[in-house]
Amino acid sequence: MTTTQTGREGYHPFASGLVVFASVMLIVFGILDFFRGLMAIARNEVFVSTPNYMFKFDLTAWGWLHLVFGLLAVAVGLGLMKPSRWARIGGVVLAGILVIVNFLSLPYYPLWSLVAIAMYSAVIWALCVVRTPDTP
Repeated sequence: MTTTQTGREGYHPFASGLVVFASVMLIVFGILDFFRGLMAIARNEVFVSTPNYMFKFDLTAWGWLHLVFGLLAVAVGLGLMKPSRWARIGGVVLAGILVIVNFLSLPYYPLWSLVAIAMYSAVIWALCVVRTPDTP
């Protein structure tokens, strides 16, 4: 049996509050990004199209990006439910990528992109500041 910082033998905490927050946010926003991607693939006239945007891509391509990254966010969010270093690192990397993807899709869905950028930034912060028994 191992002794952790709490002094209890064999005690392995589920996760701290910030990791649970990050996990839930990745799952929720991953599901919403999945549906956002589905919406862009099925009916791209829902989105606003700006004619003179520097990063102009096909909305169907953006839909597939959001769909795939949304599924990855759900998977990593579920992985964060257990205290594992790979899930924390994957969560930070994936949230960083999703911040960039949502920044690039700002002209098509501006309000939601800003909300998603803020939430993924909060996920990065939550996963970087928490101390678990496996970190020095």
